Amino acid sequence: MATPIYEFSQMPQEAAARGAKRRTERARKPGQAPTVGVIYNPRSHRNQGVDFDCGISPHVFIAQPGDRAQLPEALASLAERGIDLLVINGGDGTVRDVLTCGQSIFGDDWPPIAVLPKGKTNALTVDLEVPLDWSLQNAIDALDEGRTIRRRAIKVTALDGPRSSVMGFILGGGAFTLATQSGQSAHRLGAFNSMAVGVTVFWGILQMFLGSRQNAWRSGTEMDIRLGASGAPMEHSGMGDPKRRQLLFASTLERLPAGLKPFGALKSGLKLLAIDQISRRTTAMMPAVVTGAITPKDLRERGYHTLSASRFTLETADPFILDGEAFPSGKYRMEQGPELEFVTS
Repeated sequence: MATPIYEFSQMPQEAAARGAKRRTERARKPGQAPTVGVIYNPRSHRNQGVDFDCGISPHVFIAQPGDRAQLPEALASLAERGIDLLVINGGDGTVRDVLTCGQSIFGDDWPPIAVLPKGKTNALTVDLEVPLDWSLQNAIDALDEGRTIRRRAIKVTALDGPRSSVMGFILGGGAFTLATQSGQSAHRLGAFNSMAVGVTVFWGILQMFLGSRQNAWRSGTEMDIRLGASGAPMEHSGMGDPKRRQLLFASTLERLPAGLKPFGALKSGLKLLAIDQISRRTTAMMPAVVTGAITPKDLRERGYHTLSASRFTLETADPFILDGEAFPSGKYRMEQGPELEFVTS
């Protein structure tokens, strides 16, 4: 399950539990209670010290895997029960781990998913417009009475060494890695959810503005970004070292915490933002850009690039972040995973 930020020595494998089967299909009769599987992470921020009601219904099956290694077996057990709804009780890191470990079990046939916002930032539930006080019973009721929103996570596949992949919704590198570490400090000071994101973003912009070219916030990371199946290199403005990018950010979410709009008018699909080693003058404009007051395309020549891509490859000299956790440097392919159906209020 999700842990504090650390760099993996290697990418986790697409492990499948022994004897795992594809989801058992069953037809639910009108008025019949749904069969619900719950992955509960007791270490998530808003779950700490809270006992989960395991007797809510005989049709609700709750798994509390102690670590990532136990997730495939837990998910396989729920799949064999033919669950009508998968509830993820945890934060963005828990969602990432469940989607990653569930690839070999559910494939392209995932049940509807509900997410209870129990983490520190809960970016996915911001996009899904899930209330912060949403309960398990609310999620079960929403299966028949609520709305559904479809999203596809970013599937990140390692191209160096054994092929393995992870799935998540927010990816970044360069100054984004430093910002994520700063976000942990914001959490320790009591800032969570959109407040923590807002504080972190504007703290990062301030560091970029005040720092020299040698400052880690402005020096960025050596990275090579190639777009689409053809592998066309992503354009560079010529600002700073053409081999480096000050910041990389990618997401498939359509609404971000704190009302941020770094991609401008781009909404659906896999969206990518790359910032070159921009000038202080352009950095001073960043608050207006990320809040939507200035259109990003107007700053392309200044080193601020946004686009939608079917997929892209990233070769990076430093670790990158996926949903709050660091992954090692190397070469990766980023694309969209299967379409998932999320239930919300």
